[in-house]
Amino acid sequence: MLDQITGRVRTGAYGPDPASLPIALAFSTVQAVRHGGRARGYRNEVLSLRIGSAVGSCAVEPGELPADTITDCVGATVGELLDHPLAAVRVAALDAYLGHCRPHGPVHGARRFGLPAGSSLAKSRLRASAVVGLLPLAAVRRVLVVGVVNSLLEQLRSHGVAYLACDLKGGTTEWDEPVHTDALAHLDDCDAILASGMTLGNGSLDPLLAHARATGKPLVLFAQTGSAVLPRLLGHGVTAVSAEPYPFFWLDGGPSVLHLYGGAAR
Repeated sequence: MLDQITGRVRTGAYGPDPASLPIALAFSTVQAVRHGGRARGYRNEVLSLRIGSAVGSCAVEPGELPADTITDCVGATVGELLDHPLAAVRVAALDAYLGHCRPHGPVHGARRFGLPAGSSLAKSRLRASAVVGLLPLAAVRRVLVVGVVNSLLEQLRSHGVAYLACDLKGGTTEWDEPVHTDALAHLDDCDAILASGMTLGNGSLDPLLAHARATGKPLVLFAQTGSAVLPRLLGHGVTAVSAEPYPFFWLDGGPSVLHLYGGAAR
């Protein structure tokens, strides 16, 4: 699907020629966190590219980006970066372009969901409430969660909804449940899918889309990676998206915003 959206960008379906738009700023954000009261922490690294006021992002494994990636991106056009050998650069460039041409807002089908100022854990839990609320919870027995976020699992538990946790890193959840590394092996064991936007960057989204289209199962995406890209998949296997462009909720304690597409209005 990423190639199809990129093809539409190249033919002008969403706005100006990507070869006419240079990247003004490129940067990476590295974060480590361990919420108070939680037994485990985690790290994030995100590549971001800026066009005007729009910032496109793609999460990567910490330390994965070559040292010269950011320098290579600055001054290059979106058209050039859509052909970059690194998938993270291609995704961030596409995200920046679509964020510039199709900004989040009611005109493009988004509902604003404000996260008030608070601790990182408080904001994480409120975000999780909004994301899980995009699932048809009354009709769901077990959710395949691809990209483990303990606040999301906590929300599902609070609704009495079972889940299977999947993440390429493996390990265990906060409740010592196993985290499966092969999400595709468990697709038939669940009746809904909740997946991170990181699936766009690591190439694992297409099989989830194909399964959702073939079975009619709800597929909800929570996206910092590709937040402007993934709403383009609504109606093509995706039923709802929580889009969270940079700056992300975990960057500071001030208020921040999610943009919700599809699902039930809140």
